[in-house]
Amino acid sequence: MPAQYGNNGYGNNGYGTNGYGRGNSMNQMSQNREPQKPEEIPVEVTVAKIMERMTPSLELDALQEIAVANVITESIRSQGILMKDDSNQEQKLKEFQALSETTDRKIKEFLNADQIEKYKAMKDDRTSPKKKKRKK
Repeated sequence: MPAQYGNNGYGNNGYGTNGYGRGNSMNQMSQNREPQKPEEIPVEVTVAKIMERMTPSLELDALQEIAVANVITESIRSQGILMKDDSNQEQKLKEFQALSETTDRKIKEFLNADQIEKYKAMKDDRTSPKKKKRKK
């Protein structure tokens, strides 16, 4: 039997436990790893992005901005709780709808009549399907 195929050549003692250097450490690492969950975006980041659009659009003053941001923060946290709830889809849909209506009502409490109209228009723009511009 040639020496290179023995224990000190390409066998168990030569290039690692399975002949490729690293052995089973890579396989063990991938097996022990749990499936990665998408990283959750902090509520504050989401609220800040919403407020970046909303503040200039509605011409909110500093107090309105704080109050509306607090309402949105509360709403997003409630949405997170609803998402994790084990109730059926129909029930979740009703709860999301109720949460949306409550959030709108609370936001409107801090707005004047002109701002409420702008808020409604902003919501309509967000919910209506976007029309694609045709290239000529």
